[in-house]
Amino acid sequence: MLQPHLAAVGADALARAVDREMRHRLDRLLTGIERYRRHPYHRDLEDPPTVWAEGAARLLDFGGRGAPALFVPSLVNRGYILDLSRHRSLLRWLAGNGVRPLLLDWGRPVAAERSFDLTDLIAGRLTRALAAARRHLDGRRPALVGYCMGGLLTVAAAQRRPDDVAALVALATPWDFHADTPAGARRTAALLPVFEPALGVLGELPVDAIQTLFLMLDPLLGLKKFSRFAELPEGSEEADDFVALEDWLNDGVPLPAPVARECLGGWYGRNDPGRGRWHVAGEPVGPARLTLPTLVVVPARDRIVPPASAAALAAAIPGAERWDPPLGHIGMVVSGGAEATLWRPLRDWLVRTVPA
Repeated sequence: MLQPHLAAVGADALARAVDREMRHRLDRLLTGIERYRRHPYHRDLEDPPTVWAEGAARLLDFGGRGAPALFVPSLVNRGYILDLSRHRSLLRWLAGNGVRPLLLDWGRPVAAERSFDLTDLIAGRLTRALAAARRHLDGRRPALVGYCMGGLLTVAAAQRRPDDVAALVALATPWDFHADTPAGARRTAALLPVFEPALGVLGELPVDAIQTLFLMLDPLLGLKKFSRFAELPEGSEEADDFVALEDWLNDGVPLPAPVARECLGGWYGRNDPGRGRWHVAGEPVGPARLTLPTLVVVPARDRIVPPASAAALAAAIPGAERWDPPLGHIGMVVSGGAEATLWRPLRDWLVRTVPA
């Protein structure tokens, strides 16, 4: 349909128009990158008190009074996405509004932790962090709140230690890795042999390799977001928020080699969780065995965890409550609409479900 219009324009004029547009888009991209590089914002929040530590991991107490909740983030990103800035902190907001949040900060793996597998992290470190949380809370049982990859870890931990957990919340948690595009998941798994030399030499999957996996989800994302940043007013709160989030995205954490092999090969390749074949400490992880009050949050605009993958977890847990907020994977916890769409409803659910 465009061919007659393009012919009327003429080849030379069309080439000049395309050249102008390409230059304009490239200029916006480079302007955005340069503004990001010289932006003065830096995160200056002090960490809350550490009440337990083991290896690189710390248990942070955000204070507050009310329903206790232990938040468990992903292993590949820093946990402070839940405490991003002074006005974009889910955990600090909860602490001031009827919840007693603790955060398991996994830290950056030290040399001795590069041999850890998921059993070491779930049946070992997470279980001991949960026990430490109960001691710190004078025996009260917290809700386990897992975000993204952390949600898979909390599902397994809650199954192993149900008497230590009051409730379970899974935020944007993948479960059936083949529910959306099985071929795409297998393409991700196919990169494991490519990464194997680095895993063997370094004992971990480097941050740059993990960033490559995320880039595959949307190769044009960098172009789009920095071009948009170039048009934001300098010194605006929105610009500060962009830099805060981008700094977090670039502050990744490497994965211990055994964990990387389990995640890429077992989760993305074989779909072990979705097929009921994922084992921790020799025991199958079966959501159908959970009897805890459970909330599964499935962000409708999630481009990192396909909604169909997260929805499979809600379907697998008997009696689980499911929410589908109209936000993305990260926007669900830090966007301008996060307080009304997730923070407040989550607070209300925890307060009415978990004994204070």
